Amino acid sequence: MKVPFIDIARFEPGFLESWIDKVTTLSAAAQFIGGPEVAALEDRLSLRSGAANVVSCANGTDALQLALRALGVGPGDTVAIPNATFWATFEAVVNVGATPITVDICLADGGMDLNALEDSLREERLKAVIAVHLYGWGAKHLRALRELCERAGVALLEDGAQCFGAFLDDEPVLQGAHIATTSFYPAKVLGAAGDAGAVFTRDAQLADTVRRLGNHGRTAHYGYGDVGWNSRLDTLQAAFLNLSLDKLDARIASRRRAADRYRNELPAFGIDVMAVPAGYTENGYCNVCLIENAERKAAVEARLRKRGVGFGNIYPGTMSSQPGARAYLKAHYGGGQAELLCSQVLNLPLFPYITEAEIAYVLESIASVEV
Repeated sequence: MKVPFIDIARFEPGFLESWIDKVTTLSAAAQFIGGPEVAALEDRLSLRSGAANVVSCANGTDALQLALRALGVGPGDTVAIPNATFWATFEAVVNVGATPITVDICLADGGMDLNALEDSLREERLKAVIAVHLYGWGAKHLRALRELCERAGVALLEDGAQCFGAFLDDEPVLQGAHIATTSFYPAKVLGAAGDAGAVFTRDAQLADTVRRLGNHGRTAHYGYGDVGWNSRLDTLQAAFLNLSLDKLDARIASRRRAADRYRNELPAFGIDVMAVPAGYTENGYCNVCLIENAERKAAVEARLRKRGVGFGNIYPGTMSSQPGARAYLKAHYGGGQAELLCSQVLNLPLFPYITEAEIAYVLESIASVEV
């Protein structure tokens, strides 16, 4: 048996046929940009996320840059980001002309360390903070994080690329966000047939600014109120996402079952699994194994390779350690918890409709490791 780390082609019966029919219909009508599919998607995303305003765009990185621009972030500004995240969080700050600082994280949930963030707020004149909701839930102290930024008068942008479909106290994680973003990269919980993204906000004026910036700064067809760029979501991606939204609850339920099984059974093999923070219902995006012993981690990975089991390391390096960060990074606040996370993390196969037999094979592979 071989078990892939991610399999994004396990569609429900009839899904591909529905997609082909949709592509045929839209293509025959030459509906490629905008239109009812995009409008319907934004309305449905608003209902699912609890955000009053949703603006779709070309990808998750653009979503971050559009949100930062809408918040007025630009040259001369400083933005705090967590030291454990995907590179897009860092480069979005640089691409709008601002200067990034990194803030350490908490090993309990992967979210930003509040004490380190408070230090940065005292020492820096921050224009914005980007919080990243990793692994399929939100930051453990999300409400405290929001309150801290509000008291400081600093805009909080929440990167929700991994948390769509997760809940905090029975409400969507992003419902209380001032402004947030997501990615619909195909491997996400809600994935497109290519690149796509969205910005969520409760502020209608911010939403209007995001929409304008993502459409060349247009105020009329040939009128321009700002310098933006082209980040419109194309109609075919919207159609694919609308079809996927119909199946999302079943896909998340499947993911959660797999995540629960890993969390329940891996401790018997001496592997710690990051717990979902209290109050959260995860979306099952990925499991997070933390293996402190480097020799054992290497042995587990070698065994998985030998047995044909895919795995990942989300993420294997901090932002502050990336060669590309050196020319832009202003400072780091906090300790080295992000480095520990990056050195210890191991992610096992988890995707919609992974079978019980496949999970059992993964667990058997780990059980046979001798160190």
